[in-house]
Amino acid sequence: MHIICCVKQVPDTAQVKIDPETNTLIRAGVESICNPYDVVAVEAAVRLAEKYGGKVTVISMGPPQAESALRECLSLGAHEVILLTDRAFAGADTLSTSATLSLAIAKVAQTEPVDVVLFGKQAIDGDTAQTGPGTATRLGFNQFTYVSEIIGVDLEKKTIRVRREVEGGSEIIEGRLPVLLTAELELAAPRYASLPELVRSLTQEVKAWTAADLGGQPEMFGLKGSPTMVKQIFTPPKRGGGLVFDSTENKEQAISSFFDTFFGKETELLNELFSNGQG
Repeated sequence: MHIICCVKQVPDTAQVKIDPETNTLIRAGVESICNPYDVVAVEAAVRLAEKYGGKVTVISMGPPQAESALRECLSLGAHEVILLTDRAFAGADTLSTSATLSLAIAKVAQTEPVDVVLFGKQAIDGDTAQTGPGTATRLGFNQFTYVSEIIGVDLEKKTIRVRREVEGGSEIIEGRLPVLLTAELELAAPRYASLPELVRSLTQEVKAWTAADLGGQPEMFGLKGSPTMVKQIFTPPKRGGGLVFDSTENKEQAISSFFDTFFGKETELLNELFSNGQG
């Protein structure tokens, strides 16, 4: 079985800041991490390869520093990693990104047929959950989104059964390979890297492919292939704190102040409701 995982290096969202003049993310000095949902997807892929036999290839599109995210995937047990890096890829939206990734997956499949493709359900910097399904559509693969459990794979029948989360519960579905899955956090808890895998992750080659390696028309990459336009981006205003009733010095006074405030607000709301009803 050949499994491909697509991962993204993202800014640590706890440290993201926005330039008020340019309305763009300030990435300088901000730590980058491998998207947590994608790390789960890699763990799930490695477990599949361990259980059924096979190979895990990890692909990432990004600047040269995204190599560190791929080396993390090697430390988790991935067998091969490929970095798609080219200035032509810059500024890509989900449509252009899915086009680029699908070309890369198709190129890999020319020599090593692909059975399963795994994505995290979404990236924490964009939260669109569109790139995985978009890639599946371009490849013509069956797609199962929001997967929380891989129940089993039948290699003879070329089928896979999974549990996926839906509104109000979950469902068990089965489909034919090749398939693309998007992973929920519950799918697999990432392991701690072993020392041999850590050493391998530091020494193994990271293949680098450019737009020329993938083929395709130049207008499908990066900004040229991205119809999405961001009009404005901003930091939400800070919310003021609520009322504080300090009981350290006078407990009775704090309780009295709380009830006076609480019932005062209740009275205001009731008066407003009655006045609206009479109008």
